[in-house]
Amino acid sequence: MQRRAVIDIAPDGGCVEDLQSLGFTGYEARVYMALLQHQPATAYEVSKQTGLARANVYNALERLAMKSAVQPVNENPVRYVSVDPKLLLDRIARITTSRCNDLVDKLSATKAVETTEFVWTLTGDDNIHAKMTDMIEKSKKHIWVKAAHYLLSPHVGDLKLAAERGVELLIILFGEPAQLPLYEFSPPVKIYLHESSGMMVGMSDRLLTLTTDFEEAMTATMGTDGYGVFTRSRPVVNIAESLIRHEIYLAEIFVHFGKELDKTFGPALLSLRQQYLPNDQVAKLKRTLKKGQQASNNGNTLIRSR
Repeated sequence: MQRRAVIDIAPDGGCVEDLQSLGFTGYEARVYMALLQHQPATAYEVSKQTGLARANVYNALERLAMKSAVQPVNENPVRYVSVDPKLLLDRIARITTSRCNDLVDKLSATKAVETTEFVWTLTGDDNIHAKMTDMIEKSKKHIWVKAAHYLLSPHVGDLKLAAERGVELLIILFGEPAQLPLYEFSPPVKIYLHESSGMMVGMSDRLLTLTTDFEEAMTATMGTDGYGVFTRSRPVVNIAESLIRHEIYLAEIFVHFGKELDKTFGPALLSLRQQYLPNDQVAKLKRTLKKGQQASNNGNTLIRSR
């Protein structure tokens, strides 16, 4: 059997697979790539260049012409050239965007079940931060958040823009007094150091809770095995809002009765917490207190607003 001669062509760098992901068949992608490297060319020349059967090349060229990816430039014999990649991909992008927008409307109109009661899982810190950004950008009325400073600081810009468009912000922060001014935007933002000290308690160095507009809620544990959930389920959103609301109540109580609370329950409510926290978290809190973090934070203004 006589072998078909194949002309060497440059490696495609994964372009064939990328073109296939945009709807090209494998034959179409290889023929288009071949024309990019050697054109104009006849179907016979492309067949020799690629090693593909001539019938497959003819079919691929016809379909590529219908997609406006190649163009015939002369007859007898017909030779083809590839359309400039930027022109081709810009057109595909416009068509795809238009189709996606149309499909959103069509699919939304055919939904049989309201999805607001579902809970979506979020895996990994990048996905969690992306969802935080999405929630902040879409908020219209208010944003309530409880988080450690290092978890929230990547979103300072997003929060500032939300405040500027009139969204009310309320933040319960685990952090240092010196970090509060970073969140003092205009219009005013209510920001509290957690229990007046901002001290990390339990898993607060990894946990965050975010709610917006009484409609959406997200809670997550950040770190190596970052994992969270997002929902529009009204009962779950109400629970998250209620938890943050009680943090606000507690923050206000610390403003007026901080010394009495320390006297009755010890710093960081230690005598209460050691009754209900897991043993390892109690031990961690005691180590934190021993290092003097509570003493260094006592006496700082709890709430900052302009």
